[in-house]
Parts: sequence; C-alpha cells; structure tokens
Amino acid sequence: MMRYDHILVRYGELALKGKNRAQFEKKLEQNIRFAVSGAPNCKVKRTFGRIMIELHGEPPTTVMEPLRHVFGISSFSLAMKAANKEEEIKETALQAFLQQSGAKKTFKVNARRSYKPFPISSQEMNQRIGGYVLKNTDHVTVDVHHPDVEINVEIREQGTFITCGRIEGAGGLPVGTAGKVMLMLSGGIDSPVAGYLALKRGAELEAVHFHSPPYTNERARKKVEDLTSVLTTFGGPVTLHVVPFTELQKAIHANIPSNYAMTIMRRMMLRITERIAEKRGIKALANGESLGQVASQTLESMHTINEVTNMPILRPLVTMDKQEVIDISDKIGTYPISILPYEDCCTIFLPSDSVTKPRRDKAARFEQAFDFEPYMEEAVENTEMMTFGRETKQSEQHMDDLL
Repeated sequence: MMRYDHILVRYGELALKGKNRAQFEKKLEQNIRFAVSGAPNCKVKRTFGRIMIELHGEPPTTVMEPLRHVFGISSFSLAMKAANKEEEIKETALQAFLQQSGAKKTFKVNARRSYKPFPISSQEMNQRIGGYVLKNTDHVTVDVHHPDVEINVEIREQGTFITCGRIEGAGGLPVGTAGKVMLMLSGGIDSPVAGYLALKRGAELEAVHFHSPPYTNERARKKVEDLTSVLTTFGGPVTLHVVPFTELQKAIHANIPSNYAMTIMRRMMLRITERIAEKRGIKALANGESLGQVASQTLESMHTINEVTNMPILRPLVTMDKQEVIDISDKIGTYPISILPYEDCCTIFLPSDSVTKPRRDKAARFEQAFDFEPYMEEAVENTEMMTFGRETKQSEQHMDDLL
C-alpha cells in the first residue's frame, strides 16, 4: 500500500510581496527546516509557490505538529508523489482517497497542471481520475459542491503531488522578515500574547523583565523564564534580559508622590528598555498594553510615559478586551503559567491612588527633584542575559542577510 511521503506547504500573504517574495520564501524555508530539525531524515525544498517536505520514513505527526506553529504558513497537507504519468497519477489518487478516515461517500477531483508540457489538460485529468476512482470503489459518487473528500492533484515539473484535505497553518509572516523587537515581558497574561502577535508579523524577539528581589522571589523569575521558553515555540531562540530593579524601585517609592509613582516607574522602565535595545541594535519596543485597561494604559498615561523614548512602541493588544487576550493566551499555552500566583515588580509597590491622567510637565518635575540616573545606569550594567530555545547558525539569520 502506498504511503504519504511528502508534506506540501502553502503560504498566502507571501505571494503579495512582489520583488521581495523570494527573500520571504527563503526565510520561511529556513524556519521550516529549523522547526522540523527533530526529524533528521526530512528534506525541505522550495519550489515556486510551494515548499515541499520529503519525509523519507519520518512519522508524519512528528513533522506536522511543529509545522502548526511556523508563522508564514497558510496551510499544509500530507501528499503522495507520483511520476508525471497518467496511470500512476490515477492509482496514487485512488490510494490517497482510500486512506482518508471518516465519511467518504462523495468526492471531487481538483487537478491543476502547473507543468504545461504534461499532455493532458486539467479538466480532462479531473474526468479521468474521477472515472478511475468510481470504477475502483463501491457506493461512492461525485459531488462537486459539498464532497466528503476533495482530491487535489498538482502536476509539477518535479512530479505530481496528490493531497486530500488540509491543516490550517499559523498564518502571518515568517519570523525574521520584519527585524527585531524588544518585548517588555512581565509575568502576566498580556505581554506574552503581545510577543506572540509580534512574532506573527515577522518580528524576532528579545525580552526585558524587571526583577525586584527580595520583593519578587525566584519563582516569579522562573515564571517569566517559562513564558519565554513557550514563545520560542513560535519563533526560535529568544534572549531574555533580567533587569535588577529593586534599588531604583525603592528610590521611586521614597521620592515620588504615590499618585505618580506608577507613571514614573513606567518611564524608568522605558528608558532602561530603550538603552538595552540600543545596545542590541533593536529599533522598536513592544508591550502588552490595552487601551483603558488599567491606570497606566489610558491615552493620557501613554502620552506621558512615551515621552522618554523616541523608539516606536508596538502595542499588539491595544484594541482587545481581556477575554480576547485570555483566549489567545490559552491557545498558545502561556495562560496556565501566567496565572501562577507569583507577583512581578509592577505589583509590589503599587499605590492605590495612581493618577489616570498624568501630565508630562508634572512627571518631569518630580523626576528632576531626585537624581535617578545612577540607579538606571546600575540597573543596565547589572542586567543578566540568557537565551532560551535551540540555537543554530540558521536560526540566527536576519532578513538583512538575505536581501
């Protein structure tokens, strides 16, 4: 009996990239190769409009599961390959149909002849394959509108690939095609989802976490490390920068009016994140803010807090409500970690009277009354850096290397 020996990968948005399309496809090919590296016999090959994975005996499920998390893939299918010969194509199509699970009382054939030297037209192949399947099965009919099984036949120069059904991919753009973003990663629900959505638009990630021992314990830090590890599932290795924030946070608490303490703390975090990003050659920041969710996320707060950086701040969650964010968090596997009861530094000295409409002039005046610079310098200098996820030379390639 014939077996599925290929996986055919399709991509959607990449087809709109014009002159840069080849570079996006090449990066997607690299990311797929990295994702399926746990199946060493697989061979990944790029053809026009498709990426083919030759299984060479690897169990299909071993390859299909990591493919579900690769951004840039619109869908993929198990495929059988046949030589460009009519009889072999018909027999392979029949075997693909017979191996489908579930109801298969009706079918439709959808042949596409990309390889024009093949002597039979697409429409004629539909009829010949359909006739062959009908002749060799019982109690099966053709239904071109709502078939139980759709037999897709792609006739290409390298051979003919037959698929039945498809699995939806992660969508988006290949990670590594949109530069690198520095994610402000707390231990909460929102920021890991923001990181996931940045990855979906092709950005690579590094992350900054502010740690305030002994007020935040090692379990809170481990929680963030675990969240970082989950994010590597979707985009390869992620470097985490752990900033010692205790002394600066205590200085803010002692020298800033309580109603402005959260605003000043967020401004200090942005300054530190920007400095680390500049050292790493990163040109944009990202966070998990959603408009109006808490006091520091009103438009007035964002306006005042943003004053301290010229870097663009990406807010993928800005228009989402909390349940939408929770649903994504649950889907990507960060929710069970995020709800563990270990507090991050933002909740330690949280005042009950935080201003919801802070003014830039007031924030600047409060900051000027005390010299916070040595505390920021010390925090940046003592930042600990670690990388999570498998590191390979291939995974560290950036878009600039491909253009």
